[in-house]
Amino acid sequence: MDNLRIDSHKLLYHPKRVAQWLNEENVYPLYLEIGPSGRCNHCCIFCSFDYLKYQGPFIEKGALASFISESATVGVKSVLYSGEGEPLLHEDVAEIILQTEKFGIDVALSTNGVLFNNSLARQTLGSLTWIRFSLDAATKETHGKIHRCPEGDFGLIIKNISDAVKIKRQNNYACTIGVQFLLLPENHHEAIKLAAMTGDMGVDYLTIKPFYRRPMSYHTPDRDFHYTDLLALDDDLQELASDQFKVIFRARAMEKLEDEKKEYEQCLGLPFAAHIDAKGDMYTCSAFVGDKNFCYGNIYQSSFSEIWEGEKRKEVLLRVAEMDISQCRRNCRLDEINRYLWSLRHTEQIPHGKFI
Repeated sequence: MDNLRIDSHKLLYHPKRVAQWLNEENVYPLYLEIGPSGRCNHCCIFCSFDYLKYQGPFIEKGALASFISESATVGVKSVLYSGEGEPLLHEDVAEIILQTEKFGIDVALSTNGVLFNNSLARQTLGSLTWIRFSLDAATKETHGKIHRCPEGDFGLIIKNISDAVKIKRQNNYACTIGVQFLLLPENHHEAIKLAAMTGDMGVDYLTIKPFYRRPMSYHTPDRDFHYTDLLALDDDLQELASDQFKVIFRARAMEKLEDEKKEYEQCLGLPFAAHIDAKGDMYTCSAFVGDKNFCYGNIYQSSFSEIWEGEKRKEVLLRVAEMDISQCRRNCRLDEINRYLWSLRHTEQIPHGKFI
């Protein structure tokens, strides 16, 4: 059971903010995704940010701290440190995580795990709401080929995850520790083996998701690889699950990739989230990082309120409202939110939508 709603959305837990949106009030985001680093120590074959060439800077911690402090006052509830590079390459990442949590914001981290050593785990696990390790193989050979990294990184990541689980248990931390496996033609045969491995390590969940391309990415999906052919894999995976270890097979996300048309005609979820890259630029979402047509402003030049209420953001939202929704990333993070919001705005189009 996906009690974390990873294959769905959690906007329904924020009815007051949704009500403000329905009343056409100015809504500040609930969630920010922030890239502390524009560089990466891996070069994954599926990377959605490959077009940025991994030459970006590191975000300036002082400016970020000021911005996060203001974020808390305007209603931001959560921050994920992930972005276009490996966040742990930022030398001040531990301080950034701790500061964010002190401002009263829930903090999460997505990482390839190489640098999440014992020391960093002890510094940050108590402040993290969750951490997710990107581990896309069950063997060092496959991992090396997919992440285009030294094969020795695989063993190091396994050790770091195992150490994190031990530290969490020793200190009774609430942090949820998860592993994400991107299902690809190169690794689908190792999904069950990885589920067994991660279950034995004591992580809280393994999520298995499909690949979907960002509009500007160089990577092109294998047209002969169909996720619907692998849906039966879920039955075998669930045999390895338990009350302590969940296997979240994102079947709905896989099935939606076969949809010819979206159920909504416009991206409505943008008021509830935003993406900040390592240059300090704030974008509508991660799909268009680097495209200034979707950039609201820069945190080095303006406050959160100035960006969010500024003319540039209004211009971007008007542009998005007029764009062909098919140009957007399929199955993006906001897809389920858009379906939900569209249904709220168009009850008359929902069969028996006025009945409860």
